Amino acid sequence: MSVKQLNFQGVRNLAPLEMRPSSRINVIYGNNGSGKTSLLEGIHILGMGRSFRTRQLKHAIQNEVPYMTLYGRLTGDPEVTLGVRRMRAQRELELRLRGEKGVRLAELVEAMPLQVINPDAFRLLEGAPAGRREFLDWGVFHVKHCFLDAWKRTRRAVKHRNALLRRGRIEPSEIAVWEQELAIWGERMDMLRQAWFSEFLPVFDKTLNELISLPGLTLRYARGWDKQRGLADVLYDSRQADQQMGFTQQGPQRADLRIRLNKQPAVEILSRGQQKLVVSALKLAQGRLLESTTQRHCIYLIDDLPAELDSTYRDRFCNLLEKMQCQAFITSVEPSALRGIWEPSTEVGMFHVKHADQGLSQLLPDG
Repeated sequence: MSVKQLNFQGVRNLAPLEMRPSSRINVIYGNNGSGKTSLLEGIHILGMGRSFRTRQLKHAIQNEVPYMTLYGRLTGDPEVTLGVRRMRAQRELELRLRGEKGVRLAELVEAMPLQVINPDAFRLLEGAPAGRREFLDWGVFHVKHCFLDAWKRTRRAVKHRNALLRRGRIEPSEIAVWEQELAIWGERMDMLRQAWFSEFLPVFDKTLNELISLPGLTLRYARGWDKQRGLADVLYDSRQADQQMGFTQQGPQRADLRIRLNKQPAVEILSRGQQKLVVSALKLAQGRLLESTTQRHCIYLIDDLPAELDSTYRDRFCNLLEKMQCQAFITSVEPSALRGIWEPSTEVGMFHVKHADQGLSQLLPDG
């Protein structure tokens, strides 16, 4: 699966855009501020319903226009079409999938698996656990199809238990209902996460070794509560402490991925370039596992690939990307940094983002 057509209107500083990308590698180059990242952002909004640059999607809408519209066509038999519209004056997204209205966001996400490698991806190492949980759950969602229901039920149970904890006086019978619900679905969610992680870990180790040798680097899944005890017992015993804090302190909502080098947090030891390679290995391993388990391909949005990587590691990254048979959109200020490193058989599209006279950016295919 790959994107074969993109049409954007009203996205940041981009002029109305029509793009027919290569099915494999797409290099988008241009000066700083020309709109390269905005193009990746538009693809991300189309596939995820949200931006990786701002929490408020209205800020991604071009100035002085009432809405943005994004349309994509994916290869397949039959082809899959996706559409997203966001009005400036409304918070709700208008979503379309295969021409149908009223689809759920999860259906859009499932139809177009995306991974982003950009400066924000460093948060997998240096950021809060929430970002690593999102990374973990993306993988489980795309591989374990019953995960979404368990995730929703767990989230609902945590929300209701937290509301009771903040109320003040708690009726034991009332909170017990939500603790039982949380224990059932939280344990189920943890089982799915553990099953996915056991499949993911060897893929990650192999991918990392193909990029860089880092003896002593380990990746471990932490489920969010005492691994020796059942969740129901933990919730019951922690009621008083949780009431004082006003929220549920243990459970699947506290899960994490621990990335260490020689038993120390990896982010405190690795150089910036080494961190980028570890993060890249995590992201590329997601796509490799998706391919091997579902025969589907991930689409990669890679912002400023040459940054922090010398030519040796840049070549290793690109060679690994080629092996995966996936589609990628890669930005760079200098096109020469990404020319001449691909195999002759690899389809590569070069696109130049240029400022137009009216202040918007135009996408022009090379040649």
